[in-house]
Amino acid sequence: MKLSCLPVSLYNDLSAGRLTLADWFYLAGRLGLDGADMSVAHLASRKAADLAQLRALAGAAGVRIVMLVTYADFTQPDPAQRRRQLDELKANIEAATYLGASFLRVTAGQAHPGVDRADGIQWAVEGLTSALDLAAGAGITLTYENHTIGYGWTHYDFSQPADIFLEIVARTSGTSLKILFDTANNLASGDDPLAVLEQVKERVAMLHVNDIRRAGQFEPVVVGTGVVPLLEIFQIIQAGGFDGWISIEEASRTGEAGFQQAVSYVRQLWQQASGAAG
Repeated sequence: MKLSCLPVSLYNDLSAGRLTLADWFYLAGRLGLDGADMSVAHLASRKAADLAQLRALAGAAGVRIVMLVTYADFTQPDPAQRRRQLDELKANIEAATYLGASFLRVTAGQAHPGVDRADGIQWAVEGLTSALDLAAGAGITLTYENHTIGYGWTHYDFSQPADIFLEIVARTSGTSLKILFDTANNLASGDDPLAVLEQVKERVAMLHVNDIRRAGQFEPVVVGTGVVPLLEIFQIIQAGGFDGWISIEEASRTGEAGFQQAVSYVRQLWQQASGAAG
């Protein structure tokens, strides 16, 4: 297992310029992480030289950029908007190559008013599979998340309900689209994360480790202090042979202490799950 982190707690400071991505990379290095994830929302430039510089800054901090988080909105009712989303996805794949990232997080899109289930699922499937060959050629794995809401989005994710997410997963079976499984998002919407994971575990390429205060409500807390059944999730994924990248989605807004606590907890729990499985 290799450990990375998506610093959601720092998003506002990164967006406002109070912190830089270099600051985040050096924090990730101090935390002893193997990798540092980042959002396209914080890319000041898409120029190859600037992206290569970010990659070098991460390396100087002792980490690598593992995943670039994107916010594809393929459920837009306007076909022209959906085409623009595809163009944006292609640009993000190119950006990920310059950053040295291995994974690109992709989403179905927002639950736009008036979009019915059948259309939304069809548009999501088309969008999520439209650039798989391009990504593969660039050495990038597209990972579709059981997602809640994107940074800057107005609406929750169209595929937040587990039944919609699972139908999209089923309809993309046989493609190279993989899963980024978030440990908390299904529970936040009242679904059972263990039941969902059992149905998608063979396609999981990366884990997002997140925790929430109570079921049925999206209220992030320090990982390990909420109600998400993390030990059981780790046991399920390990039983399937997973030993890849785990990304802590640190969104508790408790400062560096929250990051430190989460990193320590996840490392210990992963070992505990391994012992229990053995």
